[in-house]
Amino acid sequence: MNNKVIGAGLILATAALAATWSFAAQQSEQPGSGFQPNAYFQMPLEKDPTRQVRLQNVILPPGAANRFHRHPGDQWWAVQEGEMTYTVRGQTPRVLKPGEFVYVPRGTIHRNQNLTNRPVRSIELNITDRDKPQTEQVPD
Repeated sequence: MNNKVIGAGLILATAALAATWSFAAQQSEQPGSGFQPNAYFQMPLEKDPTRQVRLQNVILPPGAANRFHRHPGDQWWAVQEGEMTYTVRGQTPRVLKPGEFVYVPRGTIHRNQNLTNRPVRSIELNITDRDKPQTEQVPD
């Protein structure tokens, strides 16, 4: 009987953790962008519990794009497959190809787009302030 209770508890705890990771990953993406994040993990930064680190895989289907926005921390994007257009407001867009990456410093107003007819697969690392919205849209 005790093994059944422990097993059920582990299943519920695992489901709750997975839901939390999924919710956290979705909070980092803008609604309607078409982005498909899948978080590997999210946890407090070891020596600074006011910040969190999140690693996730992001799929950008053809035509997927987000609006100009900023984050309360640093972000790194590395393209694994396809081509992603990265734009910092006021600068010339940059096309990232497999093996290329971009570092996005805290507060940088930027956007990501898939302007091709093939999906983009990328990996994203974020180190951001905890308990703050992970994406802040900015007016166009």
